[in-house]
Amino acid sequence: MTPVLVDSNVIFDVLKPGSEWQAWSESALSRAASRGPVLVNPMVYAEISARFERASEVDHLLEQVGLGRDELPWSAAFLAGRAYQAYRKRGGERRSPLPDFFIGAHAVVRRYTLLTRDARRYRTYFPSVDLICPDSD
Repeated sequence: MTPVLVDSNVIFDVLKPGSEWQAWSESALSRAASRGPVLVNPMVYAEISARFERASEVDHLLEQVGLGRDELPWSAAFLAGRAYQAYRKRGGERRSPLPDFFIGAHAVVRRYTLLTRDARRYRTYFPSVDLICPDSD
């Protein structure tokens, strides 16, 4: 079974009761977990950490939700840099690589499926990545 890398926006939806996307994100996460491992990488961990005071709280959340961890491969960091370069050439204004580039590259390099609610950037810069997103249901 192909592991699923979970984007931080899905986790944020689960953490925010009553949010517009909570039901979709909870359902998608549950379906992914029933098929195999669901994972976060250091970029997703960093993004969700901003909402907590201590690392132990983030670790507890990951355990509760059933999310494992996977390190970012060096080859994914290189691919993220290349995607970021393409983004800048297309007129992207951010001055440093966005976490989405690291997340997308990680999914490509490890051949993971990516669970996200925001597929646009991934489809543009990582067209080979298999996505679970609202318009793929």
